[in-house]
Amino acid sequence: MEDSLKKLNDLIGNIEKVIIGKIDNIKYLIVGLLTNGHILMEDVPGVGKTMLSLSLAKSIGAGFTRIQFTPDLLPSDVTGGHIYNPKTGDFDLKKGPVFTNILLADEINRTNPRTQSSLLECMQEYKVTLDGKTFPLLKPFMVVATQNPIEFQGTYPLPEAQIDRFLMKVSMGYVSQEGEMAVLKGQKSAHPVDSIEPVLTIEEVIMLQTKAQEVEVSEKILAYIVKMVSATRKNKNVEIGASPRASIALMNAARAWALLENRNYVIPDDVYRLVFPVLRHRLVLKAKASVSGVTPKTVITSIVDETSIK
Repeated sequence: MEDSLKKLNDLIGNIEKVIIGKIDNIKYLIVGLLTNGHILMEDVPGVGKTMLSLSLAKSIGAGFTRIQFTPDLLPSDVTGGHIYNPKTGDFDLKKGPVFTNILLADEINRTNPRTQSSLLECMQEYKVTLDGKTFPLLKPFMVVATQNPIEFQGTYPLPEAQIDRFLMKVSMGYVSQEGEMAVLKGQKSAHPVDSIEPVLTIEEVIMLQTKAQEVEVSEKILAYIVKMVSATRKNKNVEIGASPRASIALMNAARAWALLENRNYVIPDDVYRLVFPVLRHRLVLKAKASVSGVTPKTVITSIVDETSIK
């Protein structure tokens, strides 16, 4: 555990050279890495979403690819395909940008549903099927998708089936004045992301993923998770509650968080820290509730307050 904690602290410290004052967001992204989960980041432009994912990739020496999603983007622009070679008369495989370790899907809601759906197999099964042939993706593989919450013209809201494949939905938020001063000072001559070096290898990341899977989750904690997720399906303000996939996501995320806290067992506080980012995007509220000002946060908060660990 001490060796794992040192590696994780080195990773956090390295990313903090670029992303200042956002320790929770850094940990959320690392939780995604440890669980092979995907992260949806919804926030205004310029708060560091791209830099956070790039810093993580550089800190572990991983492959990093960024796709700018636009209305004219095609599925083959994401996954790749077979292209005819006139010299040989054969169709050569051209792998798309998904064949990487960390894929940044920038402004994912700006592309059409057909192209959005090209990520479904990648995110769920970690493979790509091209012309009937299946190709495994690299390990580790995670999608970090971003979307702007304040612009809706020319966007295509993600369908529930796609949103449910994201482990967590998080927001960066603005930094404090002190943090913003530190950002300005750090970028006087060059961007700090250009100078950071890997502190972990891919092999060490895979080892840490295995360690996260070995974190113990007691029957009481499992029951606590199931009770909260089940309560979303019965809430009067919710049209569609969270599925069993949400329970699995919350369990795995809590395991990874416990590892970050140097424990080989999950405690209720681990679940409490992650229940909002894991569940917030999986709830479909009733129209009447939304008009009345009810939000996923108020629903989840009430469920947490009413759910006992006993």
